[in-house]
Amino acid sequence: MQTLSLFWDFFQYQFLGMQWLNKLVGKMLTAFGMSTDSRLTGSLQFFIYDTIKIFILLCSLIFIISYIQSYFPPEKTKQILGKFKGISANILGALLGTVTPFCSCSSIPLFIGFSSAGVPIGVSFSFLISSPLVDLGAFILLTSIFGGKIAVVYVLVGLILAVFGGMLIDKLKMSDQIEDYIKNIQNNIDITLPDLTKKDRAIYAKTQMQQTFKKVFPYVLIGVGIGSLIHNWIPQSFVENVLGSGNPFSVLLATLIGMPMYADIFGSIPIAEALYYKGAGLGTILSFMMAVTALSLPSVIMLRNAIKPKLLATFVAIVGIGIIIIGYFFNFTQFLF
Repeated sequence: MQTLSLFWDFFQYQFLGMQWLNKLVGKMLTAFGMSTDSRLTGSLQFFIYDTIKIFILLCSLIFIISYIQSYFPPEKTKQILGKFKGISANILGALLGTVTPFCSCSSIPLFIGFSSAGVPIGVSFSFLISSPLVDLGAFILLTSIFGGKIAVVYVLVGLILAVFGGMLIDKLKMSDQIEDYIKNIQNNIDITLPDLTKKDRAIYAKTQMQQTFKKVFPYVLIGVGIGSLIHNWIPQSFVENVLGSGNPFSVLLATLIGMPMYADIFGSIPIAEALYYKGAGLGTILSFMMAVTALSLPSVIMLRNAIKPKLLATFVAIVGIGIIIIGYFFNFTQFLF
């Protein structure tokens, strides 16, 4: 058992967390005559280390996920979804969201494709909620920072939110709130990948990786930059007072701050990491991340083109309330982690 624990610690901190890289960057800065005690050096070390780490994990994960996804093009996915009914369909929709390396904005075209093909509205929303929140990339990055236990629970509660959020929307009988043009169009966003060879799948995965990298690159840099400032310039007492679990409004505040912003999981992770080490409540941090990735203002604006205001308000309310509940759950139970 002790051997297994040592192996897991090595895997988490050295393989995923790349602590060796952090030490290497620190030694390089010292070699250039920079003091490790200065805030400027600390910020620069955080920025270089986190940027390299995230991009290594990002490229590796997107390639792997895209290779797997090449076996499940949208048309095939819709056929699979159409065979299930009730909660099992919502669960499957949420699980399919975990193998899509997309932010919320990138998931919306697939949501439109599912809706135009007749997939039940609740199932489509289960997919839409889970896709930016609980993909494999989120799990790996959360494990590298917060540990496997927190990452697993985060994925589970994210899937629960996606399943029950989609079921609730279905129960409200709001299928008439889909924009009429979606009901009338023929789905034209299908990616046809018939009989692909392993080489074809590798090329597809490489293309997806490159496109995703270009898209998220600026947001990761912004996120790491903000994280480096929080990590070395904002007093820990301030973070604890405003965003610590002792503040009863910290989860609500973090959710409201996160919603107008836009980033994917890779851009929000550096900020979450810095806040975590400064004493912010775990639930507060996760609520911020979930609000940024699932309810960002750009994605809400894009979604408005596909659904009517009543359904849009319902979606935002359900997901927003769910995120707040999850945040308080983690804050009140973080001592278990």
